[in-house]
Amino acid sequence: MSSKLTTIGFDADDTLWQNEQFFRLTEERFVALLGEHGEAAEISGRLLEAEKRNLGFYGFGIKGFVLSMIETAIEITRGQVPASVIGEILAAGREMAAHPVETLPRVRETLNALSGDYRLVLITKGDLFDQERKLAQSGLGELFDAVEIVSDKLAHTYRRIFDRHGDGAERAMMVGNSLKSDILPALEAGSWAVHVPHELTWVVEHAEEPANAARYRRLPDLGSLPVLLDGLRGED
Repeated sequence: MSSKLTTIGFDADDTLWQNEQFFRLTEERFVALLGEHGEAAEISGRLLEAEKRNLGFYGFGIKGFVLSMIETAIEITRGQVPASVIGEILAAGREMAAHPVETLPRVRETLNALSGDYRLVLITKGDLFDQERKLAQSGLGELFDAVEIVSDKLAHTYRRIFDRHGDGAERAMMVGNSLKSDILPALEAGSWAVHVPHELTWVVEHAEEPANAARYRRLPDLGSLPVLLDGLRGED
């Protein structure tokens, strides 16, 4: 079965380029702004709860994060948050949206090595405008046969994408840093799934590792992917 693999999907944030570190830095800045209203752990916890509540309304990405910070600031100050603090939150969000893209090690060489043998599909969730900006700035767009920016990643999402851009989920592989979004639903869809952990992964994306799943693999970095693929071919 492995020799029939024709399509590889790649997550973007924290798989191809840095992302979570900018959210963490902005959260630290936010906590400092509200420091007189509570302990850092409490403020961060309230922000996380707001983010979770708002996912269904605003989706993933910077805009939802900024709105959740504003909501949390209003709650913690009981409606007394100064306009200057709201202004700083908005400014922090704009800085995040304008930050240069930092690709992760060995990304380009890996995509180059695979582009002739497989259909490569970028599959990312988040704000359309921001994800398009990051892809353009990364200079990696030309290496992908297709780009899918989705509101969430579920098993039916992968089935639809791999039917559209490949030969079905059973002949596809998904590569990413999130067990919850990149790995578990891809396995459920019938695909191979390769976990490439990042040192920073948002707690909402945490899940139990499916270590015993037949089509699951874990790699230390993206540069190890071509070797893995060669090994899968050799198993036939």
